Amino acid sequence: MSFQAPVRDLLFTLKHVVEIGRLSQGGAFAELDEDTLAAVLEAAGQVTTDILAPLNRKGDQAGALYQNGKVTAAPGFADAYKAFAEGGWTSLSADPEFGGQGLPKVLELAVLEMVNAANMAFALCPILTQGAVEAIHAHGSDRQKALYLPNMISGTWTGAMNLTEPQSGSDLGTLTTRAEPDGNGGWLLHGQKIFITWGDHDAAENIVHLVLARLPGAPEGSRGISLFIAPKVLVNEDGSLGQPNALRAGSIEHKLGIHASPTCVMLFEGAKAELIGQPNKGLAHMFTMMNAARLNIGAQGVGIAERAYQQALAFTQERRQGRSPWSHDASAAIFDHPDVRRTLIAMKVRVEAARAICLLTALNADLAASAAEPEIRAAAKLREEVLTPIAKAWSSDIGVEVASMGLQLHGGMGFIEETGAAQHYRDARIAPIYEGTNGIQAIDLAGRKLGLEDGAGIAALIRDVDATVEALNESGDMEFDAIGHRLGHANRAFEAATSWLAERRGGPDALAGATPYLKLVGDVLGGWLLAKGALAASKDAGSVEDRRRRLLAGHYAETLLAQAPGYVASVTAGAEALHALTPEMLG
Repeated sequence: MSFQAPVRDLLFTLKHVVEIGRLSQGGAFAELDEDTLAAVLEAAGQVTTDILAPLNRKGDQAGALYQNGKVTAAPGFADAYKAFAEGGWTSLSADPEFGGQGLPKVLELAVLEMVNAANMAFALCPILTQGAVEAIHAHGSDRQKALYLPNMISGTWTGAMNLTEPQSGSDLGTLTTRAEPDGNGGWLLHGQKIFITWGDHDAAENIVHLVLARLPGAPEGSRGISLFIAPKVLVNEDGSLGQPNALRAGSIEHKLGIHASPTCVMLFEGAKAELIGQPNKGLAHMFTMMNAARLNIGAQGVGIAERAYQQALAFTQERRQGRSPWSHDASAAIFDHPDVRRTLIAMKVRVEAARAICLLTALNADLAASAAEPEIRAAAKLREEVLTPIAKAWSSDIGVEVASMGLQLHGGMGFIEETGAAQHYRDARIAPIYEGTNGIQAIDLAGRKLGLEDGAGIAALIRDVDATVEALNESGDMEFDAIGHRLGHANRAFEAATSWLAERRGGPDALAGATPYLKLVGDVLGGWLLAKGALAASKDAGSVEDRRRRLLAGHYAETLLAQAPGYVASVTAGAEALHALTPEMLG
């Protein structure tokens, strides 16, 4: 089944749900009109549909190749990356001073969703490069920015993030890679990093590695980590390429999915490097890159869910089996079976809700950076902070869930690799794991984010949901009244769970309830945003879009929102029973 970029749905969500027009009101993106928005998305849709999507299955089957210490990208990927970069798709939101286009991040995220849907393994390369660009832009010296950013933004060079070590997964305070003075004001890196996405390949002239390492005499733990730039090929002061650096890929991992994305073991054997930012502040600097990556991984979940949904929808119209109560055919298309349609709409509403959450997060990042009024910037920054763990975790979980539903609709054919349904599930499964596991995201939400400004960020979300409930109830529309009823009850559950956690924040009870809390919050926010979309579409009463959006919001309300009050019990169960567990009890 061929992939079709979801341009229509992205345009609707950007315009009517997250209200991208708010950006131009402050003057920063005054030229971003509806025609420009549509043109960018249509062009991106063509690139993803025509160039990237056809390589997805081929890349999964062939994978990246490691041979003689070098990594070769999957067949066709190097040429596709060159075309992608030449088309300007690596520079959308980057600073124009260094060759970027200066477009809003929310538009870039919409494009990246399509890239992920078309070819998730490919998408990881520009995603990691974008994060490296943001880290250098935020913390690099003027010289470093001038030396590295233009070629990274143009796509001539790519970027990679080097954090994890064999003994140091999420606990980066235990890393041992060391930096030693080279006698000329620079540093030599020694150590091993694992799970380095696109850490080596032949699709670009150079790879700029951002590496966490310890300076001599640095404090123990996370307070003694510094951030370094170590390019694969050394860069001369005039920007030209010099000699190969003393770093290399020791191997690539054999993974469940994303086979065409080379996940490398990187060896730094006296690699020349330069410090970026302040000594022993590397972890804080790297989080500039991590936060960008977390939102992008949320969009990755949306993208793979969209791809799995599209394939399942097409398959159910082609596959004929059994008699349907809605058809007199002896062998009906399985689309005509009620349970199949129930599954399809369950997939669709999850895709739409996750898309809206991710784009709303990106819009607030733009407002935080560009709004004219300080109070708007501050409120937007707070909302971005609160939404980021939800966007990453809830949306990547949705990617796995929807991919699994799609495989189920294929029946036994889904378990066979030839249909491609299994690839979506295999690819999706990494997203809840990397860039901070979803359990870590939940702890972040229920701990630090819940407490930001004495809970003001969460309280503002609850108020905004209530405002939409009020609009639904005052519409005089029976369908909207039913959605408002469910959304209101779900929001009270959100409020009750928040109050309980706030009293126990940081303790074991709150930690035990963090994951169901994130699930509850994501479900409520997804229902809120779908309801906003239905209200917006109702202005064109009786249109196809009006009927679609009512159906989606209504189904979501009667399924996911109806379950929301039950999650309060999971959130508030406490940790006592968990603390009492022993390995013997679980054996």
